Amino acid sequence: MTSVKVKLGVLTASDRSAAGDRPDLTAGVIRELVQAAGWEVTDYRIVPDDRRRIAAALRHMADSGLSLVLTTGGTGLGPRDVTPEATADVIERPVPGLGELMREAGRRSTPRAALSRALAGIRGRTLIVNLPGSPRGARESLESLLEVLPHALEVLAGEVTDCGHPA
Repeated sequence: MTSVKVKLGVLTASDRSAAGDRPDLTAGVIRELVQAAGWEVTDYRIVPDDRRRIAAALRHMADSGLSLVLTTGGTGLGPRDVTPEATADVIERPVPGLGELMREAGRRSTPRAALSRALAGIRGRTLIVNLPGSPRGARESLESLLEVLPHALEVLAGEVTDCGHPA
């Protein structure tokens, strides 16, 4: 585990959940996994599939000092799936290996995981990661990252260098 106290946000992008027409089951799966890792969800939001609203929420969450923001939803090929574009609007540096790792893990369950357009990147000292909108896809994707996220968050917090040496 990381020596960094991980405070994170969960942002769900879903027209139906934002309207109250569908419960957000995926956020519960994410919360379960991060709490098992000893991390605390301190900000949770649901917004419609709207690029400007997703980007505004991401900016606010990252700029409030969270270590990690996990999004769920909007990473597919549908016309309203705009979470990767909103994420690209706010990150300063991409971390493409995380998206690659999630797609690789997902392809073990379904070839459709290759269609995910999920991004990951850094804004300030906050890591933002797009997860799929389905509970199963989000679980598989987040589980694939749990081994590397602690180190990434320690580096972003300035606790260690990329090589693992104390900063």
